[in-house]
Amino acid sequence: MKKILFPIILFSFYISAQIPAGYYDGTAGLSGYALKAKLHDIIAGKNISWHYSDLPNYYNQTDLDKYYDHDTTNTTILLDIYSEIPTGPDAYEYTSANIPTSAPAEGAGYNREHMMPQSTFYSNYPMYSDLFFIVPTDAYINQRRSNYPYGIVGSTIYYTFTNSSKIGNCAIPGVTYTGRVYEPINEFKGDVARSLLYFAVRYEGKLGSFNFNNNVNPVSDTNPLDGTEERAFDPAYITMLLQWHAQDPVSQKEIDRNNSVYNLQKNRNPFIDNPAWVNVIWGQTPDAVAPQAPSNLAVTQTSAYFTTLSWNPSTSTDLIGYKIYQNGIQVATTTNTSISIDHLMPSTAYNFTVKAYDNGYLLSPDSNTVPVTTLASDIYPKDIMVTKYLEGTSNNKAIEITNRTGHPVNLNDYRLSIQFNSGSGYYFVDPYELEGTIQNNETAVILNPNANFSCYTVNQARFVTAAPQMTFGGSNYLELRYKSTTVDAIGVSGQNNSTVLGNVSLYRKNTVNQPNTTFTITEWDSYTSNYCQNLGVLSTSDIIWAGNKEIHVFPNPVQEDLFVKGEVSHIKTAWILDFSGRIIYTEKNPFINKKNISVQHLQPGTYLLKLDERTYQFIKK
Repeated sequence: MKKILFPIILFSFYISAQIPAGYYDGTAGLSGYALKAKLHDIIAGKNISWHYSDLPNYYNQTDLDKYYDHDTTNTTILLDIYSEIPTGPDAYEYTSANIPTSAPAEGAGYNREHMMPQSTFYSNYPMYSDLFFIVPTDAYINQRRSNYPYGIVGSTIYYTFTNSSKIGNCAIPGVTYTGRVYEPINEFKGDVARSLLYFAVRYEGKLGSFNFNNNVNPVSDTNPLDGTEERAFDPAYITMLLQWHAQDPVSQKEIDRNNSVYNLQKNRNPFIDNPAWVNVIWGQTPDAVAPQAPSNLAVTQTSAYFTTLSWNPSTSTDLIGYKIYQNGIQVATTTNTSISIDHLMPSTAYNFTVKAYDNGYLLSPDSNTVPVTTLASDIYPKDIMVTKYLEGTSNNKAIEITNRTGHPVNLNDYRLSIQFNSGSGYYFVDPYELEGTIQNNETAVILNPNANFSCYTVNQARFVTAAPQMTFGGSNYLELRYKSTTVDAIGVSGQNNSTVLGNVSLYRKNTVNQPNTTFTITEWDSYTSNYCQNLGVLSTSDIIWAGNKEIHVFPNPVQEDLFVKGEVSHIKTAWILDFSGRIIYTEKNPFINKKNISVQHLQPGTYLLKLDERTYQFIKK
């Protein structure tokens, strides 16, 4: 078709971008992977994940062809980068309703194309429905592309399509993969590059868990990810993406699509808003000098289920971060100089070391080794847990998770799974993956985006998704998982749970301080459908306690007896702990006939008094 809107100059680009005020706060002065990490925090921090089935309707907002010879305000035709002919008439066209069951040839209809193949992330949400890299494309070409990477086609060509895009053998300079690639036409190579680079930023922190084995098998390996969280792609592939980005600048189509997707998902593609960031991040040249080793690795806290480590930083200037090794096996990375390593076993000995790594992914020598033996028991739960389950009318669905583990928890390996009944049996659909960090004594709410609770809004929720996990109807079994292991269960697997989970709000009792892989209804307080008081705050019992009975601990500092003022007869257990989390003293039903706890046996120092779920600090003189 004849093109009627052209790529615009930089000045008008910034006028048209419609970036919300303050959206990119905190990026000034940053470069390299530090900038990438900040952009990840911005675009991953607050967004809406829709259901995969919602996308065809949303394409009427994001992907209408207003840029070639269609009417700019009245078209219903989708723009397909796999079949669009910028210089003449297209061979075929379709609307958002033209999704075929089969496509024997071009022009039969379109499919939702994952520009980063869904096999990369095992079809899990939120990746599975992210509009920024899922576009409408001709179904026949989509099927031929399969999960082949985008790339430069060499001399062997297997398919040439009507707009001259093609599939052939890989000829990307410096890439050892010799299999097939799909090469889009020049008009859309920048669009492809910026979509893949968006993916690398949006899902930083998860990239290492995705399906990749780059260059392991040069015949069959189709995934250009290289397993790194920062660089994301094989260096030679990055070079190609930067070339495509430069030769096909941001167009008005991309700007408009960025704004439209933002209206739906509440996040943006930063490389459409600021194209220069591509080279600021990936244009750096790493040196060939390995970084200095971190020093003075030490243990700052030990529990039954976690330990917290700290160290002095490496002095290298091109440092990216640190890799933490548990008994010689890498278990975590961080950009900080401290970290909590969790999912440990009680009464177990471990050895930890740390290495620094730099822009070129060169590793430092090992730090010193620190031995850790976890406690036999302590007051902290072994993992995060589900604390509220809301099954209301229509889309009023919410799940609250709470961290009381005593340390921040990285959520990138946690997921929410749901079970459906096909009529012939029960099955799990692909899970919804959590992300980011949940602090100790913090809650996070997962909410359906179409929820309409009277006392809680979409803007308040940490995670907002229409993924299948948040479409439960009261009969479904749900579970919180760490990787593939069940952490906490809601309902009973393999059965209809409507008698206990239907039309009800369940709040975990504050006396329950451990997740449970076997659902036990006596652990929950039950409320009516659509009840949502204190969602995302504290448990109901905590709120009532705090609101009605204020507790004071005195004197502080204390010499012999620590007194507790207030209504305390209901308290079931009192613990005294040191600051490593070690339990020094335990007393059941401590305030039945008295209101004091003797601390004469304690050495002078600072301690914690834990009364059920409330903790108070005191000093022993």
